[in-house]
Amino acid sequence: MKKKMNYKTMALTTVLGVAILLSTACGSTSGSKGSTGKSSDIPTIGVIQYTTVPSLDNCYKGFIEGLESEGYKDGKNIKIDFQNSNAEIATADTEAQTMAQKKYDMVAAIATPAAMSAYAACKADKIPVVFTAVSDPVSAKLVTSLDKSGTVCAGSSDKLPLEAQVEMIRRMLPDAKKIGILYTTSEPNSVTDLELIKKIAPKYDFKIVAQGVTNASEVVSGAESLVQKGVDCINNFTDNNVVNNLPSVLQSATKAKIPVFGSEEGQVYDGCLASVSIDYVALGKETGKIAGEILKGKIKPKESKIYVAKDGTPFINTDVAKELGISIPDEYKDATMVTTGSNK
Repeated sequence: MKKKMNYKTMALTTVLGVAILLSTACGSTSGSKGSTGKSSDIPTIGVIQYTTVPSLDNCYKGFIEGLESEGYKDGKNIKIDFQNSNAEIATADTEAQTMAQKKYDMVAAIATPAAMSAYAACKADKIPVVFTAVSDPVSAKLVTSLDKSGTVCAGSSDKLPLEAQVEMIRRMLPDAKKIGILYTTSEPNSVTDLELIKKIAPKYDFKIVAQGVTNASEVVSGAESLVQKGVDCINNFTDNNVVNNLPSVLQSATKAKIPVFGSEEGQVYDGCLASVSIDYVALGKETGKIAGEILKGKIKPKESKIYVAKDGTPFINTDVAKELGISIPDEYKDATMVTTGSNK
C-alpha cells in the first residue's frame, strides 16, 4: 500500500511539474517583446533630457501635455522611460543605445546633444526619434531640411529671435559697443547662432566678441576673458554647457558690473537682465503632438516638416536693472517684469 502511494505521488508530481513548465513557457511570450522587458500592449517611449535647466524642464512638461492632448497618458496607454544625462554626452550616448537595444517604440530627445545621441543609436533600426529644443537640426545633421525631415527624426526647433534680442540690447544699453558671446565649440546650435548674430550686429552698431569653450571647466575663464576684452554685456544662446554653468557667467559679469542677456525666461529669473524668450512649454507641447501623430500612424518622420518657434516675449529682471542702474525703455514697459528667483 505504501509503495502504491509513492507511485501515485510521483505521478502527481510529474504532472504538476509539466503543467508548471507549460505555464511558464506560455507566460514568457505574453505581454513582452523578446528580452526588452517592455509590454507589447502599449508603446514605450524613451525620453532623454540632456540637462536640468528651466527651458528643457519646460519642454518636457509641454511634451507630456502634447501627448495627453493626442490621447496618450503615461501608465495608461503608453509607458515613458525618462532619463537625464546631466550634461554628459557619454551618458546620453549610453542611454540612447540602451533604448535602441530594448527596441523602444520611440525615443524623444530634449536639446541638441541628446538628439544627436538618439539619432546615432536609433537610425539603423529605424526607431522614430522626436526632438525638441534643437536650434538648428539641419547643421546637427538630424534632418536634411526643415520642410521634409528625410530621416527617422521629427520634432521642433527653438530658433532664437536673435534680431529682436539684439534690438533689445541696443535699446537697454544705448551707449554699448561690444556684445560678448560665450559659446561651446562642439554645439552646432551655438555655432550657427554665432554666425547669425555676427550678421545682425552691424545693423545695430555692435561688434561681436566671441569666446569659444569646450567644456564646463572653461566657462569661468571664458567669461572672465570676455570681461577683460571690454565687452559691454554678455549674451547667451541656448548653449547647454554655458547655460548649465550660468552662475559662473553671472558672477564674472556682476564683478565687472555688466549685464548678461539670457536666451529664455528661466535665465532671467536666475539673474540675467533680460531676454526675448520663446515659450518652451508650448514648444514641447507641439513636439508631444507630433509624437502622438507618429504613434497613430498619421505621419511618418521622414516625411514630416520641422516645427519652428518664431515669436518671442520680452522678460526683464527689475532687480538686476535696478542694481546696474539701467532704465527700462518705453518700448518694453509691457514686457513681463520679474524678480530674481520669483519663479521658485
